[in-house]
Amino acid sequence: MNPIIIIPARMAASRLPGKPLAEIARRPMILHVLDRARAAAIGPVAVACGEPEIAAVVRAAGGVAVLTDAALPSGSDRVHAALAELDPDQRHDVIVNLQGDLPSLPPHHLAAVLAPLADPAFDLATLVAPIDSAAEAAAEQVVKAACAFAAGAAVAPALYFSRAAIPWGAGPLWHHIGIYAWRRAALARFVALPPSPLEQRERLEQLRALECGMRIGCARVAEAPFGVDTPADLERARRMLAQSRDPA
Repeated sequence: MNPIIIIPARMAASRLPGKPLAEIARRPMILHVLDRARAAAIGPVAVACGEPEIAAVVRAAGGVAVLTDAALPSGSDRVHAALAELDPDQRHDVIVNLQGDLPSLPPHHLAAVLAPLADPAFDLATLVAPIDSAAEAAAEQVVKAACAFAAGAAVAPALYFSRAAIPWGAGPLWHHIGIYAWRRAALARFVALPPSPLEQRERLEQLRALECGMRIGCARVAEAPFGVDTPADLERARRMLAQSRDPA
C-alpha cells in the first residue's frame, strides 16, 4: 500500500462556523490535526480546503494545502477533488480521509485504519471503539457500527451504521470513528454516485457505500478520539490540549 492522508476542511460547519480556524492552545484546530497526521508517518499529508483562509494558515505552517470548490457537497468529494491535483499520476493507491475536527487524535489510529485493506475483499476501511456507557449508546451524535469481531480478531465487516443503538440484545456496541481508508477506485466510484436513501434518512454518508454493494472493514481501537462539533466541544478541547502541547 502507498497511502496519502487528505484532511477535508471548510468554514461553513452548521453547528460551529469557522471550525478549522478555531483557536485551541493558541493554534488553529486544523494545525493540530495536521500535526497528528504527520506524526502517524504513514504517507504524505495534505489539507483539502474549502476556502482560501484555511489554505493560507496551512501553508504558513509549512503544510500542503489544495483549494477546492466550496460548493462540493461532502468531505469525500473534497478529498477526491484534491487527490486529482495532488496525485495525477495515481501513485497513491490508498487515500485516508481524516476529519479536520479531531485535534486529539492518537496518530497510531491512522496506521490502524489501514489494517482491513490487507484483505482484498474490502473496498474501504474505518475504525470503531467500544461504547462503555448508556449515555454514549443513547446519543444520536454517536454513530454506531453493526459489526461483530470473532474471538481474537482485530477486523470485522460492517453490516450497517446508525445513530440508533444497534444491534439489539446483549453484547458490545461499537462507536464509529469517522476516519476512512479508501482504495482509490472505490473512492472514485463513491463520489460518482448520488446520495442513497438510507444515507439521506440516517444522515450518514458511509451508508451510500453499503447500499451500492461496497464492503467496509472495521478495525477496532481502544477508545474513540474526541471530536469538535459544537461550541461546548471546542471549550472541552481547549481544556484538554492546554494540558499538553505534544501532538504525538
